[in-house]
Amino acid sequence: MQLSAEGLDLIKKSEGFRDHVYRDVAGFPTIGYGHLIKPTESFPEGIAEPQAAAILAADVQAAEQAVARLVKVALTQGQFDALVDFCFNLGAGRLAGSTMLRELNVGHHDAAAQQLFAWDHAGGAVNAGLKARRQAEFDLWTRDAESNRANAKPPAEITTGRPKTNAATNAA
Repeated sequence: MQLSAEGLDLIKKSEGFRDHVYRDVAGFPTIGYGHLIKPTESFPEGIAEPQAAAILAADVQAAEQAVARLVKVALTQGQFDALVDFCFNLGAGRLAGSTMLRELNVGHHDAAAQQLFAWDHAGGAVNAGLKARRQAEFDLWTRDAESNRANAKPPAEITTGRPKTNAATNAA
């Protein structure tokens, strides 16, 4: 499973494009479409949109892989998109340790969706941008919920376009 165009649009809309380094709401140096600058990266001249789009693609792929690794139940496209956006925004570690993931992995999809709303704070206060983002994720998650559940992809098919490998097979 891969992030849909609608999911990518949510990330781009939520993050916005900035051609220069800025501090995000949590104070981290960021550029492009919400790319957290790594210690080995430098953008003294800023960044053009095509370069930002390429970096975004790599960041999205990492978020897709995290969702594929952590989720053990079938997902609809909307649920996958919401989780990739969440992971892109907050990181795989936050998803891994969340009540949302625990609820989801025991099959409580609706309860997991409600947990999105717990993640709307920055600096100890509700952040309007994060609140709107969580609502957009919830809307993706729940749209056409009943009809989409019939088309949910089982965990083995939640990949990022590459087949999963078996470590024992690869070791041979």
